[in-house]
Amino acid sequence: MEDIEKWIDNLFENTIPDAVVAIAFNLYEDGENQWSIEMIGSNIFDIEDSDWACEEVFDTRDNILSWIQNATWEEILQETISKIQKYIEVGKYAERIKSYAGVGVGFVDGDITIVYKK
Repeated sequence: MEDIEKWIDNLFENTIPDAVVAIAFNLYEDGENQWSIEMIGSNIFDIEDSDWACEEVFDTRDNILSWIQNATWEEILQETISKIQKYIEVGKYAERIKSYAGVGVGFVDGDITIVYKK
């Protein structure tokens, strides 16, 4: 998970479609203490309806970040939220991320936590 900043930098060095108005970071529990994260771009954002993150017009499934960490899913979620929030404050592409209507973090089959909204 230490490489999350470099991974996000790499994502934003590539083209993200103009149709993306919000982004979400989806976490996966892969088993045996392995975790992974992808970023999706949605063409809608609705603070009242977390299903906005299901309206994908962009994803990084061909460029996921995976790591091994002995932790609970709750710990992984909190750590990821903290790292994404820090990136939004001081990351290389923080201003670009802040141009989106919203940013969410959550496990792919769980609730989404909004970590930034315009």
